Amino acid sequence: MRALLLAALLLAGSARADPGYYLVTPYAMPGEAALDLRYWTVKADRRKATLWPEAGLRLGLGPRWTSTLFLSGIGPTLQRQRLSSINWAHNWVLSEGRSDWDFGLHAQGIHRPGEGNAFEWGPLLQTDQGLTRLNLNLLFERDFKAGGTQLKLQWQALHRFGRGLRAGLQGFGELGRWNHWSARPSLRAGPVLRLGLGNAAELQMAWLRGKTYGRTGAMFSTQLLLSL
Repeated sequence: MRALLLAALLLAGSARADPGYYLVTPYAMPGEAALDLRYWTVKADRRKATLWPEAGLRLGLGPRWTSTLFLSGIGPTLQRQRLSSINWAHNWVLSEGRSDWDFGLHAQGIHRPGEGNAFEWGPLLQTDQGLTRLNLNLLFERDFKAGGTQLKLQWQALHRFGRGLRAGLQGFGELGRWNHWSARPSLRAGPVLRLGLGNAAELQMAWLRGKTYGRTGAMFSTQLLLSL
């Protein structure tokens, strides 16, 4: 039954690269630690949703290096979950404050039990235009079992409306092989809301509509960061 849920619900002849569900940003939290709780769903039209709860620990390992180790589940309900992947992500800030743009580098090792390993990497770009923050990421995912390197896109425009309140739009996509883009890429976009819950917590929620693994549907994601 391995990966049967994912295949039955979502796959439509497209790349195996996991869909983007939260935006990676160039950030640094030197000497700090946080609990990273995530939950996201994918629901293709006229099909049941698939749920991915995740939990991890985020650590600031240096002035420009942040690392997160997290586990991801998968299943049709929260009561029927199996381990989907073990992930170890690293983000480095390369040029924060030196220009109008902040540059970063993302790298992530992914182990999918029974399915093999993958590696994801790519550049992170961020700039502020007045009260609006813009992000653009190009990420490459290499599946060592299936072969080939897939290209993924992330973008976001987030406006600050007040202290602790930001809202805007974000989008994700799987474009196919990095050197041969798909004629029908999986693209989705929608509103995102970020709430600062005091100095120790931050909550982000997004609802996206479009295609995931080639099927039309909706994706919901939420992420809660709790400082330790």
